[in-house]
Amino acid sequence: MTTRRRILGGATAAGVMAGLGGSLAAAADGSGAAGVDPAVRRRRARDAIVAVNSGMRANYAALKADLIAYLSPVLVVENDAKGGRFTLVHDGGQESLHPVGEVFELAKAVSHVPLGIFSIIAPHLGDRVPNIPGADRIDAHDLKMVAFGATGATGWITPLRSYADTLTAARRQLGGAGLPPGMAASCARVLDGALRFVEVSTAAGSFDIRSFEDFSADVHAALRTNMRYAAEAQIAGVQGVLRKWRAEIGEESWKDLYAVVLSQWATSVRNQNSLIIGPCMNPAKVATHLIDLPCAEPPEDPVFVALDNLARIVQDDIAAELVFPTDHAAADALKGPQDLLADEILDQLGGATAGGTPYSAPASAGDACPLRRRGTDGG
Repeated sequence: MTTRRRILGGATAAGVMAGLGGSLAAAADGSGAAGVDPAVRRRRARDAIVAVNSGMRANYAALKADLIAYLSPVLVVENDAKGGRFTLVHDGGQESLHPVGEVFELAKAVSHVPLGIFSIIAPHLGDRVPNIPGADRIDAHDLKMVAFGATGATGWITPLRSYADTLTAARRQLGGAGLPPGMAASCARVLDGALRFVEVSTAAGSFDIRSFEDFSADVHAALRTNMRYAAEAQIAGVQGVLRKWRAEIGEESWKDLYAVVLSQWATSVRNQNSLIIGPCMNPAKVATHLIDLPCAEPPEDPVFVALDNLARIVQDDIAAELVFPTDHAAADALKGPQDLLADEILDQLGGATAGGTPYSAPASAGDACPLRRRGTDGG
């Protein structure tokens, strides 16, 4: 492979250093800068210093780009509606597939019905938290931001009826989908409950948080049943493909497997696929080799995004020990997701946690801290 490095030719190392030294001396004594405005000289000097970091970044990026071709074996998982697209990268080759059975997608599709209705009616829920079970778990400020529309508006009726048409079509075809009996019953309960909510709400031209919670609470048991079927399909499919690939590449390669799971922030902790993959990896390396990578949106090329990030992680693992050979705390920071300046910043903040100046409500507000109401010690 062609590398980015070229050998300096036509000059010895001593000659190169002499040339650099002369340039630095000239810059230090201001030669050639007679008559230049002091502010301009300072800007040039600072730009020259910043160029040092620019040079580092260019070489760092080049190393990362070269390293990608040597990453192996790597499991890349892109979470999606079908349970995840899995790609095995090994010795320059790739294989991709969706290993999870279709029951997963079907169970999730129906389970998302309450969220689908919520997404249509949310702007018109009203910005006041009613006296309902779990009212203290609803952030009043967040509710005001989500319920940004007028409560008396009727613009939600048409899209809700349109969504109901989709639900009706699914309900009519449910019997022919070949679902397990228990799952078919739970899907019917969710769809029937949703259609009743739509019918009552659109006929009355109104709804509120309480009426929506009544609907969602009524179908909760059915949702849990669907979750069980989805989880069973997920586990069977993922474990099956991991066994297949493990046998193909052999134990010697498998023990060094990296797994990069791409997901959105909301599912990046205890991600469904990560939970299944972890026990199938080398136990000694799970903590460092199973990487949950949150993405703002699903990337166009998830394999490249995963490998690009992994290359950074791998080269930082080695660089950390060589750049900070006598400071293991700094080395650990460079190797992990912690910012290298985190400890220093916390020291200078007096050990305060992230979040800045602690919030203090006016005396007249009483115990208004939402975090405290949620059962934490924060304030």
